[in-house]
Amino acid sequence: MLIGVPKEIKTNENRIALVPAGAEALVQSGHQVMVERGGGLGSGFTDDQYEAVGATMHDVEEVWARAEMIMKVKEPIKVEYARTRPDQLLFTYFHFAADEPLTRGMMDSGAVCVAYETVQLPNGELPLLTPMSEVAGRMAIQAGAKYLEKFYGGRGMLLGGVPGVAPAEVVIIGGGVVGTNAAKMAAGLGARVTILDTSLERLRYLSDVMPANVEMIYSNRHNLMERVQAADLVVGAVLLPGAKAPKLIKRADLKNMKNGAVIVDVAVDQGGCVETIRPTTHEDPIYEIDGVIHYGVANMPGGVPRTSTLALTNATFTYAQRLARLGWKEACRQDRALALGLNVVNGKVTYPGVAEAFDLPYTPVEDVLG
Repeated sequence: MLIGVPKEIKTNENRIALVPAGAEALVQSGHQVMVERGGGLGSGFTDDQYEAVGATMHDVEEVWARAEMIMKVKEPIKVEYARTRPDQLLFTYFHFAADEPLTRGMMDSGAVCVAYETVQLPNGELPLLTPMSEVAGRMAIQAGAKYLEKFYGGRGMLLGGVPGVAPAEVVIIGGGVVGTNAAKMAAGLGARVTILDTSLERLRYLSDVMPANVEMIYSNRHNLMERVQAADLVVGAVLLPGAKAPKLIKRADLKNMKNGAVIVDVAVDQGGCVETIRPTTHEDPIYEIDGVIHYGVANMPGGVPRTSTLALTNATFTYAQRLARLGWKEACRQDRALALGLNVVNGKVTYPGVAEAFDLPYTPVEDVLG
């Protein structure tokens, strides 16, 4: 298969979907790998490193025009919609349910879209979302600690306090991968941490593995509001695979929060779990509403591209190799987890959460696999 790896062009996105080691393995398996010139520089990989393992370097138009499979990190943006061809396979993060223009753009293109974030194992694990969720969860605490500083409009608090001064109150909504990693970081810095989740099984597990300064609380409206009102930092870590995140913190709730409190909504890629959140960038990451600082960077791991690229490609490469070897149809027939990654195929929406988000016709995956 002819595989294309374009440079990411979303604002401040420095990751790349394939490292030289992965390109080498694909070339040795008989595939051709085309990489856009300069595509890996943001993550510390030079063109020479790709060429040394058998990949070829090209301009962006040639990569899109010739490749049978495009490997990316972030969803295509508007200029890339027109570059996408019918039947071309795109393998990347899409987060369709939060972006109707993207969904319709990919439907109109006729491409086959396999979304990293909905590839799902039988036990419910999301293997291609997990590594970036780990990074984002940890970064959420770094960002929250920074924007709690008075210089940025925050409460002027040190997350862990000092002897004689109470630490900050950190509230994490969701006990999944993002929430768990955020809690580890916040607890390690000495904050008082609360994790809210609706799964008692998950809360019992977290109770066993978390340190003493992390408290597990069942998530309902009353408990959530009680904790959010006392919070200095709130981390939104809610995930409904392939669907829009529920709005758990409303606009009116902000008035009951502490002045200078910070919200970091990691769920912003899926629309966010805070009603007032909107996507921001690493260049302009925060804004304030009703005295509450909002951080909504939609590609948080892009801020640490070397770590993120290596972590992501460790997880995605096996699936990319399978798609290249078997083609998307046979690969998805043989692997149900990969089949769940199919979101849009030749103009049809094949993932229920995406169809529901925009009231579009839904086509079961089985119908397109034949």
